[in-house]
Amino acid sequence: MPPKTVRLLFLLFVSHCSLFFSQWSFAQTLQTADVNYDPQIQTVLLYPAIGGDVTTPGRTLNPPVIEVNNDAPLTLEFDDLTGDYRPFRARLVHCNADWQKSIINDIEFTYEFNDHPITDYQVSLGTKVQYYHYRFAVPKVKLPGNYVLVVVDERNPRRLILSRRFCTYQNKVNVGATVLFSVSPQRQFADQQIDLILSYRGYEVISPQDDFKVVIRQNFRDDKIITNLKPTNVQAFEQRLDYRLFDLSNTIGGGNEYRFFDTRTVLSRANFVDRIVPRAEVTMAYISTDQPRSVGAYIQFDDFNGRYVIDHRETGNGSVSADYIETVFTLRTPEVLDGEVYVNGGFNSWRLDDRNRMTYDPATSTYRAAILLKQGVYNYDYAIARQSPRPFVDESLLEGNFSQTENDYEVFVYHRPPANRADQLVSYRRVNFGRRR
Repeated sequence: MPPKTVRLLFLLFVSHCSLFFSQWSFAQTLQTADVNYDPQIQTVLLYPAIGGDVTTPGRTLNPPVIEVNNDAPLTLEFDDLTGDYRPFRARLVHCNADWQKSIINDIEFTYEFNDHPITDYQVSLGTKVQYYHYRFAVPKVKLPGNYVLVVVDERNPRRLILSRRFCTYQNKVNVGATVLFSVSPQRQFADQQIDLILSYRGYEVISPQDDFKVVIRQNFRDDKIITNLKPTNVQAFEQRLDYRLFDLSNTIGGGNEYRFFDTRTVLSRANFVDRIVPRAEVTMAYISTDQPRSVGAYIQFDDFNGRYVIDHRETGNGSVSADYIETVFTLRTPEVLDGEVYVNGGFNSWRLDDRNRMTYDPATSTYRAAILLKQGVYNYDYAIARQSPRPFVDESLLEGNFSQTENDYEVFVYHRPPANRADQLVSYRRVNFGRRR
């Protein structure tokens, strides 16, 4: 083929790509976080497709973190409560360790064209609230690192529908992690401490004490992380870094076991459901009235560490047979004058917004919130959003902090190899503290 013809074809290809990517200039600002931009989109689940059984309720409890060469893909599921079919498309966005969009091109981290139609859908069966249930297998990527899965409306590609974070890793360095009570006498009954050993033997790195970026995440929550850790000991000959910090920068509040309730059936009252009120349009479930738990002894019980599972007891097919229930939460406590109270959990991606904000009733001295939730088993807690002296979220006042609490921790180690233009996830480790099962 003549060189001029090759050049012309190349220019046409670049022009086509530019025209396509211009469609991804969104009307809203893309947040590289777990966000539902469309309020009609609910129950968004992103999880590793382990075992291939899409009906097992517990399949969604694993976080969206997989090996880059794993044959089992991530699966995305969500519901559209408009009751009408809408075509959606998905694409991937590559991010650095700080979840800011990287500068690398799509062709550097994807195996195929970065535009994917979502064609697998079902209509809900026998539910009062009609919805379309969508399922999508996330395509494989080439590079280990941070990614955001973005879904848009196919009829209006500038309209964002949802975004979800996920990670792929390739263990090139070894991480040892130990979780224990805080070494601080003042915080040993409330906080947990994570000590790390990072071994990079055989891995090329120029300045190990500065080049590795370590992130510790508690209970798969992006609002509960530890960052900016610096090693306390650099053993150059053994190629090892120790993170045994005495400034308490590697400690985090233990929190409390999460509250939970069970709405898998509305034919009878299950755990922590006070009453069920059937209505023509939507069934209502009143959760048992809660009290603050910051005063008193720690009580041990099992939970999902803030997550939830969708299930329908009568059919066993929660994906399309579980109905949406108007779930009413009640918290009996004096009014909090310096903050807003929220019912919080993985069901809302740990975001505090109008959907889960509670309203205070002085006549009954209770906070109340009604949230439309799909049938299942849910973990949750209560949080206070304060603005003074700085904006922060306080869960300890209503839930307490106990160092005995069972928690899951993840350790992410990022590094930007020489001559590379983006951070890679070169090690991932999960460790549990206090598991009793």
